[in-house]
Amino acid sequence: MANKNYDGGEVRPFGFRDKLGYLLGDFGNDFTFILSSSFLLKFYTDVMGVDGFVVGIVMMVTRFVDAFTDVAMGRICDRSRVTPAGKFKPWIRRMCGPVAISSFLIYQSSLAGQSMAFKIVWLFVTYILWGSIFYTSINIPYGSMASAISPEPGDRQSLSTYRSLGGALAGVAVGAGIPMVAYDTIEGKAVLNGPRFTMIAGIFSAFAVLSYLLCYYMTTERVRPKHTDSVRANDSLMTMLSNALKNRALISIIAASIVLLLAQLTMQSMANYVYPNFYGNTAAQSVSTFIMLITMLIAAAFTKPISLRYGKAELSVVSNILAAAVCVVLYFLRPANVWVYVALISLSWLGLGFFNMVSWALITDVIDYSELKNGIREDGSVYALYSFARKLGQAASAGLSGALLSAIGYSQETAFDERIVNGIYNISTLIPAGVCSAGADPVVLVPSAQKAGGCQCGCTERKTRRIKKKHCQWQCFFSYHLTCRSLLRLLRYAQRSDRTASAALQRDRSDRTRRLRRFCEQESEAFHSAKSKQLRPDHR
Repeated sequence: MANKNYDGGEVRPFGFRDKLGYLLGDFGNDFTFILSSSFLLKFYTDVMGVDGFVVGIVMMVTRFVDAFTDVAMGRICDRSRVTPAGKFKPWIRRMCGPVAISSFLIYQSSLAGQSMAFKIVWLFVTYILWGSIFYTSINIPYGSMASAISPEPGDRQSLSTYRSLGGALAGVAVGAGIPMVAYDTIEGKAVLNGPRFTMIAGIFSAFAVLSYLLCYYMTTERVRPKHTDSVRANDSLMTMLSNALKNRALISIIAASIVLLLAQLTMQSMANYVYPNFYGNTAAQSVSTFIMLITMLIAAAFTKPISLRYGKAELSVVSNILAAAVCVVLYFLRPANVWVYVALISLSWLGLGFFNMVSWALITDVIDYSELKNGIREDGSVYALYSFARKLGQAASAGLSGALLSAIGYSQETAFDERIVNGIYNISTLIPAGVCSAGADPVVLVPSAQKAGGCQCGCTERKTRRIKKKHCQWQCFFSYHLTCRSLLRLLRYAQRSDRTASAALQRDRSDRTRRLRRFCEQESEAFHSAKSKQLRPDHR
């Protein structure tokens, strides 16, 4: 049976085809993104002979360009006309070729004999073309498309999960495939083969184009809102930026994503030094990447039921703490056996995997909240700001890793010295531990209700207007950190524990419990009333 979109036309119902198509979109994204975040620093330090600090600075400087290109692309998407294919999908077909070609141009080992100035300029120009222009022009529409494929929170959580799986599969292809074929063993040392790496980059670019086209043909946009002229008149760049600065949910998810992407990408990039330099075992790196895929599959299987029961933000916080704890253990344990290291680092990847699974669903919640709060839907602009923050995390990872490698004295000549490899190990464990711990705090401020003003168990959708299940969690969408379940339990615990309390005190606690329940019910009713009238609710 066909569903109806916002225009009243019939469209194919949401199903597995959309999930697989959306998975392939991030599969194509990460053929170039993970190649850059994991191996660009390694390629330019070991093959091109450029100092790691310089590579990191170049990557960080180009991110300032993204401050303009990301927001500009988000505005272009929001103001684009709706075509028969949708509002965001056409950009995927238009830009899949340029992003693949520009990625391939970055890794030209034939230029290793050129002057140092030429190689730095080549890196700067090609990296801007790929990351700041072409990758932005395809990634912003792709990410914004999630909220247009389906309006249902459960469907969006499925898209988030499948997107993370697509990235994990691409991560296996890149992280496990390259160490198996791109290294030569010279005098017992693993050395990166430049021409072979260039060929691999070309193959990955071709696979990226194929994945993008499959994403285009397999997904369907169903949510196609129409803005009135009065709304468009207020839809200026300054208004959007002002709204973003007031959106605590958006700022929170941005802060969390920056530090968590910093941890994830630092672990990925430093793995290219830990396994060949510290352990002298590139095969273990491939095995570790395959195990990372298994942890992602485990996270995918359990993310939805756990987040429904306890909340997306709560799951993210616990998983970040797990990842940080494992890295701290690795720093002090320093296992001599590489397989012990692989087993422990896999636990850290499991923690990060849970956050990756819910992060994309959290940003769609933020987009919905932004529409409710500001009276206009800004999928592209909100996602553009989020994407820019993720690129800051990527740049910070490359810049920090490059600077620390230079600080410990890493170069082509000193790559296997004992002092250097010990410094590499310290960087790969301490940095992720610190940033994962820091990233757990801002996540709790992100609204994790399935719908604005809604309940994790969906009881407001059934309009029961009462707290009826043990794990029913009302989350006030306007007072982010108010969790009614926790406060109600606290009050009830106080009533049970203090049996000697006076009758007046007991009555006071009962009154507070009733007021809290009534507050939650009123907020939910206000949301549904505002949603039906398409008006901004009047928050008291």
